[in-house]
Amino acid sequence: MRTLLALFAILTISTLGQSEDWPQFRGPTGDGMYPGKLPTTWSETDNIVWKTAIHDKGWSSPIVVGSKVWLTTAKEDGKELFAVAVDRESGKVVHDVKLFSPVEPPSIKQFNSHASPTPVASNGKIYAHFGSYGTACLNADTAEVVWKVTDLPCNHFRGPASSPVVHKDKLFLQFDGFDFQYVVALDRLTGKPMWRKDRVLPYPNDGDFKKAFATPAVLTIDGREQLVSPAAMGTISHDLATGDELWRVIHGGMNEAAKPLFANGLVYLTTGHTQSVWAVKPGSGDLTAYGVAWKSLKEAPSKSSLLTHGEYLFMVNDKGIVSCLNAKTGKLLKQERLPAPFAASPILADGKLYFVSEGATCKTFVVKADESLELLATNTLPDGAYASPAAADGKLYLRTKTHLYCIGK
Repeated sequence: MRTLLALFAILTISTLGQSEDWPQFRGPTGDGMYPGKLPTTWSETDNIVWKTAIHDKGWSSPIVVGSKVWLTTAKEDGKELFAVAVDRESGKVVHDVKLFSPVEPPSIKQFNSHASPTPVASNGKIYAHFGSYGTACLNADTAEVVWKVTDLPCNHFRGPASSPVVHKDKLFLQFDGFDFQYVVALDRLTGKPMWRKDRVLPYPNDGDFKKAFATPAVLTIDGREQLVSPAAMGTISHDLATGDELWRVIHGGMNEAAKPLFANGLVYLTTGHTQSVWAVKPGSGDLTAYGVAWKSLKEAPSKSSLLTHGEYLFMVNDKGIVSCLNAKTGKLLKQERLPAPFAASPILADGKLYFVSEGATCKTFVVKADESLELLATNTLPDGAYASPAAADGKLYLRTKTHLYCIGK
């Protein structure tokens, strides 16, 4: 009996060790933090577990769930939208499902793709979102479509990018386009709407200044779960059950793209094209006048999300300037320049920051996560990258413009 119990314990530990997932944009906790260790050096011929070509074009990040790695992609003209699943161990494509065929998707001439939102996984389902072009729920084992929604209007103008978020029985989506701006909660089992809240913000008349690309975050603040939803001009916190507004802050800016963070009693936000960081003390009502703890008005990113690590807040802007700030006061502690442009959000593992660049090649800079910002390694792969990386089981999953890489020893 004792031997059987010991064997059961070993098998249980082994199974748990193989089940580590990265189920959504920015990981299990939604903040870019990975609790284990990752490789620090690799190349096209070193520390590559597998490399798989991904057809067509998409900037969605990979998610790692169970035995598969999922991502989305689209034809260049946006008239065919796909969900793709790759075997986690071998890199072999096991599912390639065409989900939607928009009739007249807009041409995207500037930075974006028709498949930029990152899918999310929950309770054996995969939720693939393409903005107003459609949202689908798939069986994670078979890739069979469970439900589809195509009646949520929005002129994304330059394409969608906000990723879906699942929490308990709800799937949260936000639409910030040229014409409509709103947040909606769907029943994750059926796709039926549970609530919808239109944005009421001080938008200018120009629809271009109403656009945003950010992913919301479910945060627990003072014991209360809430959906913190960034938009152009401002950020609004919603009650999860009803969608009612709890608090807001008007920070200005369009094309907001960063996912909110909550640490040190503060919610950290960026302001899109005006490129500043705001640290907000959450409360109730309009916090603009009295609830802002500090602002950093220089060298903030317009695309990538932030990272906090203890007393530090880290960020990399579009031009490659990496900043380390005191997370409680906003004081700038150190800045360094990396020789590349950036769009992807960084991750943090084992006291190291991983910054993945765009450009002609994909350069990943590994930087010490303290105020020294010491550059530890520079790793180069062919083709640039817009997708944020994923991590699981000690492996790094990087999506370039043409391939998905599994990097590990």
